[in-house]
Amino acid sequence: MGVVILLVMAAGVALMLTRRLPTAFALALLAVAIAFLAGAPLTGKNSVLDTVLQEGAPTLAATMIAIILGSWLGKLLDETGIAGTLVRKIVEFGGDRPTVVALGVLAVSALVGTVTGSAPAAMLAGIIGIPAMIAVGVPKVTAAGTVLMGIAVGIPFELPVWQFFSTALNLPIPTVRGFMVKLFPFALAAALAFVLVETRRRGTEHAWSLKSVDAKPRSRRVQLGDAPWYALLAPAVPLVLALGFELAIIPSLLAGVLYALVTTTRPGEMNKRLLRTLYGGFEVAAPPIALFIAIGILLAAVKLPGAVDALEPLVKAVSPHNPVVFVLVFTLLVPLCLYRGPLNVFGLGAGIAGVLIATGIYPAAAVLGMATSYNQVFGVADPTSTQTVWSAQYAGVTPQQVMVRTLPYVWAVALGGLCVTAATYL
Repeated sequence: MGVVILLVMAAGVALMLTRRLPTAFALALLAVAIAFLAGAPLTGKNSVLDTVLQEGAPTLAATMIAIILGSWLGKLLDETGIAGTLVRKIVEFGGDRPTVVALGVLAVSALVGTVTGSAPAAMLAGIIGIPAMIAVGVPKVTAAGTVLMGIAVGIPFELPVWQFFSTALNLPIPTVRGFMVKLFPFALAAALAFVLVETRRRGTEHAWSLKSVDAKPRSRRVQLGDAPWYALLAPAVPLVLALGFELAIIPSLLAGVLYALVTTTRPGEMNKRLLRTLYGGFEVAAPPIALFIAIGILLAAVKLPGAVDALEPLVKAVSPHNPVVFVLVFTLLVPLCLYRGPLNVFGLGAGIAGVLIATGIYPAAAVLGMATSYNQVFGVADPTSTQTVWSAQYAGVTPQQVMVRTLPYVWAVALGGLCVTAATYL
């Protein structure tokens, strides 16, 4: 039966790769199929309806709330002009020096990447940053990759991601935080190497393909002008509270929302801005929330006793335990997290992680190391991820061009994360 379950998983990957079904729908259907194959009854204990669907759907509820709050803060950074001001100040400081401008945009991208991921983070840093880099001669692919590499620097400190891994892998936040701190230097070193190497190796390209970049305001933040200097600290507030003072994630994000609001908004306008940006945050958060509901359902399915018993011997047979072999094998498998592949943690990879933990193949902390290392690759180089698609298209290149240029750097980040995992947990 284990072989049949693996074949069904492969069919699920095919549905996602060919885009016959959206990822969330494919994962939910896959979970139901696994539950039936595992011999789960329709209702009752360890059942399809009560355990997989009813209990699985809200499994990642804390992550969903964190996503909403992060999206809310992201909308505030956009509407109040905080993100735009950060980028403009960096561009003004860099002048006509391509490398300096690119490093500045990289820093801003990392900062907004700690608040919200995916396309919203790319847009916050890239709407002004990408045209500015291209204008001073940074090649288009490098400009798009700089924003993405910057977001990847922020991912280890993105609080909703902490909450996701904590809940999905049943690990305490301090454990997640501890590994993310170890992963950060690799992400930072790779991002700096990307900017320094690519801007020098490719030279300057004074080309312009973006239409009407400055022809008209895109939002109210352009009309409002620069945000006050003290408001620019808003993206760092949740991080300081969660990392420095070890405050819980949701209160830390709420503090960031309130700080951004109070430092940029007149008292009489606070109510309207709060509601407007909150509703906008829900729109941004809707796709990942749907995905996290499906991931919760899948996690519940692969943890059913029947599924664990069927998969355990197969997974044990192919899972290396020698630390050196572990690093080599899982480094070679890095491409399987691209194109919504089986090791993409925001897809079937979540189910595989659940199997590895439920069967006792690896400790949960080791699975955390694997998943977060692969997430660094997916967040930058996957041509199907929304931030990669947006950044590439806005810069006037294809997502595949960005993938080819950035993949060697983020592959090295994954290698570093896997080495730390093997040395620490195996």
